[in-house]
Amino acid sequence: MRLSLLLLALLLASSCNENKKRLIGVVPKATSHVFWVAVEKGAKAAARDLNVQIEWNGAPSETDYARQIQIVDSMINRRVDGLAVAATERRALVAPVDRAMKMGIPVTIFDSGIEGENYTSYVATNNYEGGQLAARALARLIGGKGKVGLIAHAPGSASTMDRERGFTDVLNKEFPAIQIVAIQFGMSDRSKARAAAENMLTAHPDLAGFFGSSEPSTTGASLAVKARGLTGRVKVVAFDASDNLVEDMKGGAIQAMVVQDPFQIGYDAVRTLVEKLDGKTPAKRIDLSAKVIFADEMNKPEFQRLLSPELK
Repeated sequence: MRLSLLLLALLLASSCNENKKRLIGVVPKATSHVFWVAVEKGAKAAARDLNVQIEWNGAPSETDYARQIQIVDSMINRRVDGLAVAATERRALVAPVDRAMKMGIPVTIFDSGIEGENYTSYVATNNYEGGQLAARALARLIGGKGKVGLIAHAPGSASTMDRERGFTDVLNKEFPAIQIVAIQFGMSDRSKARAAAENMLTAHPDLAGFFGSSEPSTTGASLAVKARGLTGRVKVVAFDASDNLVEDMKGGAIQAMVVQDPFQIGYDAVRTLVEKLDGKTPAKRIDLSAKVIFADEMNKPEFQRLLSPELK
C-alpha cells in the first residue's frame, strides 16, 4: 500500500513538473505610461502563443534606477527561466545582466540598451532613425530655417539619447539654417519638461519649434506652447503616442508625431527568449522602424493602430 502511494506521489510530481510553464520575467522602464501598457500586452500575447508565463514588474518612474535593479536582482535570485529588461540607465543594468547570463538565464534587452553586448538579443525601435525622422519633420514644418529647442528625456537613457543624437545630427548636417538654441532634460516629468520649454520660450521669443524626445518631454512642450497662446505658431514634433498627445495633435498644438510599435517590441522580447530556451539562436539585434505621422494624416486607417497602441 505504501509503495503504491509513493509511486502515485512520484507520478503526480512528475506530471506537475511537465505541465509547469517556463517563467519569463519582463521588466519595463516604468509601468504607468500607455507605451508600457502596450508593451505588456505584446508580451502577454507572446506568452499565450508560445505557452509560457510572464511576470511583469517595473518601477513606477523611469528615473528610479535603484528600484529597477532591485526588481531585476529579485528575478535573478528566483531563477526565472528568461529575463527581458528595458534599461532605465545604460550602465546601471550591466552588472545584473552579466550575473544573469553567467547563471545561464538568457536576457533580452528591449526598447533601451545597455553598454556592451553580453545579452541574448536586443529588440528595439531604431531610435537613431526615429530622431532623424523627427528632425526632417520639424525642418519641413518650419520651412528649413529658424531656431528650435530640444526637450530631452533623461541622462543615461540609451533609447532617448539615440533619438536626440539622430535629431541633432540631421539638423547639423542637412539643415544649416536651423539652429538648436537650447537642449534641456525633462527628466521623464511633464512639469519639469514644461518648465524647460517655458525657459526656452522666454530666452528665445522667436523660437520656431520644439522636439520632445519622449512622451513626457513632448507633453511639457505642448503645455508651454498652449499656455502662451502659441498654438500653431511654434511647431511641435512628438515622439510616442498617448491620448493627450493625440488630442493635442487634433487641436493643432502638435504638428507631427514619431511613433513606435510597442506591442511588437513586447512580443518579440518574449519570443526571442523562448527561441533561446528551445535551443535556437535568435537574432542578436532586431530593429523595428518608427514612422512619422503628420497631423493631416492621423485619420488614415494604417496610422490609427500606432496612435492608439493600447487598443491592439
